[in-house]
Amino acid sequence: MEILWVLMALVMLGFVLLPFLRRRRGVLEQVPPGHPDAADPANYGFVPTEELDVRMPGPDQDLLDVLDLVQRTQDYRAASQLLAGTEAEGELRWQRVQAFAGAASLELRQRPGGIHETPGGQWLRVWRAEAPKDAGGAAVQAEFLVQQAWRTSTPGTDEFRIIMEEARDACGQAALLAPGDPVPYIVELSVARGLGYSQPEFEQLWLKILDRAPAHMGAHLAALHYWCEKWHGSRKLAMEFAEAAAARAPRGSLLAAMPLFAVFEHLPEVNLVSGFYQSEVVTKAIHGALFAVHAARPGDPVLAHVRHLLIFFLVRSERWAEAMNQLIHVDGHVGALPWTLSPDPAAEFAVHRALAVAGYEANGGSPATLAG
Repeated sequence: MEILWVLMALVMLGFVLLPFLRRRRGVLEQVPPGHPDAADPANYGFVPTEELDVRMPGPDQDLLDVLDLVQRTQDYRAASQLLAGTEAEGELRWQRVQAFAGAASLELRQRPGGIHETPGGQWLRVWRAEAPKDAGGAAVQAEFLVQQAWRTSTPGTDEFRIIMEEARDACGQAALLAPGDPVPYIVELSVARGLGYSQPEFEQLWLKILDRAPAHMGAHLAALHYWCEKWHGSRKLAMEFAEAAAARAPRGSLLAAMPLFAVFEHLPEVNLVSGFYQSEVVTKAIHGALFAVHAARPGDPVLAHVRHLLIFFLVRSERWAEAMNQLIHVDGHVGALPWTLSPDPAAEFAVHRALAVAGYEANGGSPATLAG
């Protein structure tokens, strides 16, 4: 039976890849792995699929080292120290809060605990008990509750509402401990979406974030979900929000990429329009994101997020060389949209990467020309 499932999966993968592999510009022929004509991502120094890191969009060695220490020793103090030394208004603090909360949530899912077993994520509970006035721990707890609500219950149910209301209280406590920190309010954006804040209520929350960090890309991405058609807004409202953010983006900000995220959030379930990814709306959004990437600071923590989404759109737009130019910057880490929406983020990324390599080589590219 397992062999049958594998064969069915291979057949389905073939149907997915075939439309991409037959092109008018440099025909891409599907060939088996190991064939002399097969495009090999390893030739470009790309990381093998099984070694791709699904935890984050790009490298943050300090975070990885601390996560490893905390999970190995179940001692929260290194996490507390890292957050205390991370700029409150910056993107990095928000990403690290998400990472710590996600680690605790995953531990709890793997080890729910029982009569003779300590539940996973115990270090977070100890952190909150021993250091109740630690602003970092309070923010991680709030985000942990939000992630638990989305992962373990269904929106609209009593269980979901109870966890989200607890998360809202935790956001309020975290905000009191660090008045200038936008992170507790960014966490609450997800609560607002889950509990269905009215638009005036949401806008009041949004103003608190703008007062503290007006160009915070992570906050804008979290707010965009509320304005999307599938939640409490519409395609028009989401695009207006994204375009307004892009228009007021300060120099070097990645906010100019916001329209591309709005387009992604409203992709059709089934695309029946020929040339959709070459359409004016998509092309304009891609150009805005490329501009943002070129103008951004090299160490911007959100840069990898934008590059990953660009890879998705550039591959589907058959802009192979541009996709390859983004791949060389982020390959190795796949913890970002759109890959994280897949049950197997590494495999989803690897498919797009293989298509980029194949398209690039079919049009005369090679490792030598990419390096040059």
